[in-house]
Amino acid sequence: MSLNILAVDDSRTMRDMIRLALEPAGFTVTTADDGIHGVEVLNGIAPDAIITDINMPRMDGFGFIDAVRGQAKHRATPILVLTTEAAPELKARARNAGATGWIVKPFDPAKLIKALQMVAG
Repeated sequence: MSLNILAVDDSRTMRDMIRLALEPAGFTVTTADDGIHGVEVLNGIAPDAIITDINMPRMDGFGFIDAVRGQAKHRATPILVLTTEAAPELKARARNAGATGWIVKPFDPAKLIKALQMVAG
């Protein structure tokens, strides 16, 4: 099953790593540079799931999650947070904003694929 994924991260290296992990597994990956760019890109696509970092310039992951959940058509789109942060209070904040799950970097490609299949498959 092919899933369309939007990956939002300010690190080009991380965006490339996500693409390299997911595309060989049959995923279609669209990327954005930060939260504001993610909202702009989201207006033109219908992803099955979204991956977002937390620490980004212009609009962080929390603001991005709020913006996504503010759009009626994306209220149920799964959002996985992929970040170096692991603090319980940040996880709770993301969950309260509407995040579906949390994965700490560096990520295991097989676990990321499995998580995406679980939340969007």
